[in-house]
Amino acid sequence: MTLNLKIPLCVFDLETTGTNVTQDRILELAFIKLMPSGEEVRKHYLVNPERPIPRESSAIHGITDEDVAQKPTFREIARELAKFLEGADLAGFNIVKFDLPMLVEEFLRAGVEFDYSRKKIVDAQRIFHLMEKRTLSAAYRFYCAKELTGSHTAEADTQATLDVLLAQIARYENQEVTDGLGKKIGIIKNNTEELARLTTQDVVDLAGRMIRTETGDVVFNFGKHKNKGVLQVLKDEPSYYDWMMNGDFPLDTKRKLTELKLSALKK
Repeated sequence: MTLNLKIPLCVFDLETTGTNVTQDRILELAFIKLMPSGEEVRKHYLVNPERPIPRESSAIHGITDEDVAQKPTFREIARELAKFLEGADLAGFNIVKFDLPMLVEEFLRAGVEFDYSRKKIVDAQRIFHLMEKRTLSAAYRFYCAKELTGSHTAEADTQATLDVLLAQIARYENQEVTDGLGKKIGIIKNNTEELARLTTQDVVDLAGRMIRTETGDVVFNFGKHKNKGVLQVLKDEPSYYDWMMNGDFPLDTKRKLTELKLSALKK
């Protein structure tokens, strides 16, 4: 299978110090430039992020501070890379939400022009989600080999959900589960404790404004304090609590925030 191309298409992926586009930095870049002729041109860079690499990040991609200590910075390769990408469209997996924003941010820091608005962007993850539907009807068809009749009625959807859950356990019991980065997060077991841990272990409030990290710390999941510890933020900026309590946030979020604040006061 070959792609029908009028201009080159650069497929790429990044490894980074973390997932915060504004605060984290690129460590590794890999590109396959598909030419209309069918030729493939490959480029690979290891980049010095000019900051320590968190151990939890190294555990995922295997890149350590020592690996990049003598490598060029992104600023040093930026012009060469921009020239390589010039006149080409872009493709990747989840690039719209992560890889492309991270790449653009690095170009902006380096002061190198990179106008992605004139490029066509192809995201393979989006195609995956469009074609492999994530609806109850699709799950019922996949796991139970049945068509869901009477969907969007509570009784039919409830029965279908139970059937899907039982089929999932039958299919996956004792199989290892990994997250989107390939890190093991548990094993499918036929008990609600383990199933709940796998599916809702990071939930603090149902709106997802706060989440629980792997170490058990509760951090904000939005806004200027994203990924910062809730209790530390409330300590450093007490007015933030009042802002949230008076803001347009769900009552559940406000209740959980208050519980966290009160629990800290009791310590």
